Amino acid sequence: MLEHARAVIIGGGVGGTSIAYHLTALGWTDIVLLDRSDLTSGSTFHSAGLVGQLRSSVPLTKMMMYSVELYRRLAAETGIDPGWREVGSLRIASTTPRMEELRRQAGWAKTFGLPVELISAEEAQRLFPPMVSDGVLGGVYMPTDGYLDPSNLALALARGARSRGAAIYTNTRVLGISKKNGRVTGVVTDKGNISTDVVVIAGGMYTPELARLAGVNVPIIPMEHQYLLTGELEGIDARLPQLRDPDNLVYFRQEAGGLLMGGYERNPKPWSLNGVPANFNGKLLNPDHERFVEIMEGAIKRVPAMETADVVRFVNGPEAFTPDGEFILGESSVDGLFVAAGFCAHGIAGAGGIGTMLAEWVVEGTPSLDLWKMDIRRFGAHYRSQRYALARTYEVYATYYDITYPNHEREAGRPLRLSPVYGRLQEFGAVFGEKSGWERVNWFESNAQAGSGALRPRGWAGQHWSPAIAAEHQGARERAAIFDETSFAKVEISGTDVVPYLQYLCANDMDRPVGTVIYTQLLNERGGIECDVTITRLAEDRYRLITGTAFGQHDIAWLRRNLARGGHGGRDVRIADVTSMYACLGVWGPRARDIVSGVTRADVSNEAFPFLTAQEIEIGDVPCLAVRVTYVGELGWEFYCPSEFAVRLWDTLCEAGKPYGMVAGGYRAIDSLRLEKGYRVWSSDISPETNPYEAGLGFAVRLKKSTDFIGKAALLAAREAGPTRKLCCLVLGIPEAVALTGEPVRSGSRIVGRVTSGGYGYTVQQRIAYAYLPIAEAQVGHQLEVEIFGEWISATVAAEPLWDPKGVRIRA
Repeated sequence: MLEHARAVIIGGGVGGTSIAYHLTALGWTDIVLLDRSDLTSGSTFHSAGLVGQLRSSVPLTKMMMYSVELYRRLAAETGIDPGWREVGSLRIASTTPRMEELRRQAGWAKTFGLPVELISAEEAQRLFPPMVSDGVLGGVYMPTDGYLDPSNLALALARGARSRGAAIYTNTRVLGISKKNGRVTGVVTDKGNISTDVVVIAGGMYTPELARLAGVNVPIIPMEHQYLLTGELEGIDARLPQLRDPDNLVYFRQEAGGLLMGGYERNPKPWSLNGVPANFNGKLLNPDHERFVEIMEGAIKRVPAMETADVVRFVNGPEAFTPDGEFILGESSVDGLFVAAGFCAHGIAGAGGIGTMLAEWVVEGTPSLDLWKMDIRRFGAHYRSQRYALARTYEVYATYYDITYPNHEREAGRPLRLSPVYGRLQEFGAVFGEKSGWERVNWFESNAQAGSGALRPRGWAGQHWSPAIAAEHQGARERAAIFDETSFAKVEISGTDVVPYLQYLCANDMDRPVGTVIYTQLLNERGGIECDVTITRLAEDRYRLITGTAFGQHDIAWLRRNLARGGHGGRDVRIADVTSMYACLGVWGPRARDIVSGVTRADVSNEAFPFLTAQEIEIGDVPCLAVRVTYVGELGWEFYCPSEFAVRLWDTLCEAGKPYGMVAGGYRAIDSLRLEKGYRVWSSDISPETNPYEAGLGFAVRLKKSTDFIGKAALLAAREAGPTRKLCCLVLGIPEAVALTGEPVRSGSRIVGRVTSGGYGYTVQQRIAYAYLPIAEAQVGHQLEVEIFGEWISATVAAEPLWDPKGVRIRA
């Protein structure tokens, strides 16, 4: 056993071996991989081996595409054949909504250059002769998908890592993970200790107990997953594509002249919630035939030969699932301790991408793709509750094949985190959504009648919609609206060295007078946007950062990670999450000043209280920090008060707003308002893969400030080279068509971009979409097309913002 390694990887499945393979490819040859038993003895050996590339997000799809590229060359490179069979995949639809989903997926695939084909039911049956086409409306065919042998994949990756110097120790149990001053220092095994600065836990369903050795929570639930293999069937050959029939909850692929068939039942079963048994290596679970009946019935309906086929093997194996159905990747709260687990039965398809992203993360500090939806930091403290994590995970598995419409809300584990004014919101008829455990108002159904004249969006955009959204939007534009924004993450940064620290982190100039509100981005070394925030200077040595509800954990981790960089280690800087300490209510609209001036002695005139400033004032009996900012493009304030005052603050503002027709509004109205104003959303419009200049945020960058900052060199290079693309506002030509996200944009016959976000602007009465376009396609007035559910809709590049382009209203 080696006594020291540059990195130690725990877990010898496809995830761990891929990370070892890719770390050594980046030059980290002094690494060790450990497994408690033999390689592939966890979940890898019993995986079905299906590989599909098109996924629900850009980063995940790119990871899957890289996996296929890797699998094509792995046999020649390592001498071990992973059994890659590029037979293609077929996905069919038996309902109109499912066919709409397939059309949307086909459009999404075009933005990646994937060769997807929309086909008829008859064409689907020709590609997969064992199926019957009864009730099938059509399908999509992806010729570059396929399947492989999961165990051989892991062995090929392991050989590749070994050939570049990695040491692999099987039948070696990890007993402890050492750390000091918040950083990992080594691994304790039953065969000796290894000192290291980097540990990657890739232990599949064993990951939670391994992570607990370092005091880290990883919310993974093992779920039983079943499939069977038949004997030889007539008409089956090696070229048969894999088939997914989500309306019948089943999937198929060829195996030894027969079929491998499995699916995702509505009544799933978690396994071993008290910990994976120490001797559970290379083992399967007993078949649960009763629970498989639903899957079998769907299989027979689509492939009648299944009813009489010989079953030669029945597999029931546990797979690691997560509460949101996404991978868990990245650096944990312990510096140097990384996690790669919770692959939700997609570890085989994603192994290549997982390995290369984790290797980049370890070596370079950040991955080249925006992996926020997979980042371990997305889970808050409430996921320490296994009951909560189980409820969420159960729902993910049970609805695996459901159509997920835009703005869909999950129901499990709710309600959990409640605003202090939750009761008042209920009284107003709130329809709640959920984000990061918080109950947040989507809209107030009590406003629906006032918006009854609004045109319902066509298709999917109209699924989770109410005319109340239009009423609340127009209320904010014409009079005033009040919003509960308590869920926004709030972080206080203080200390005698806080100014140089923030100057180093932020692209904007942070050394502004007390009471100034600063909009800024925090960048990575590539100039990509890691955080998009407003920061208010409360005192000479204290600032308050406000970020999105879902991004608090991410942004705090970024702040803490960079605390020791740039010469700030050991300095007096404190970072505190104060989200739950303060409620936040926003009031915006042309009558906002009239409303506020009636309940405060403070002078809220534009001269005394200008835009992007903050003051301590009273609203009625409530002490507040009033911050004059906006995310809706109207005059107004955010009012932050200690949580115990929140109900009184709500009542005071609502009473004051009655004479002016103020409405209560939800987040769906905020989204339509911000679209009209062109405000960006982090993780969709902007991300770690985009820089401020191409995103139209160069106004918030201060290259000439007296101090250096993270990403400055990359921005200087980008400015010198000039932009190659630009985030543009598009206006669609058909009134009922609404772009959501991911739709392809074309110029002539060329795909030139994809929609990052979209919706309807109720004031400008336009269908709005944002997309990054090549500079040659980004001129105002340029004509393009956007594909919405298979129909190409005309679109025009518009000058932005569409609403109040000179900013007169927000500075009134």
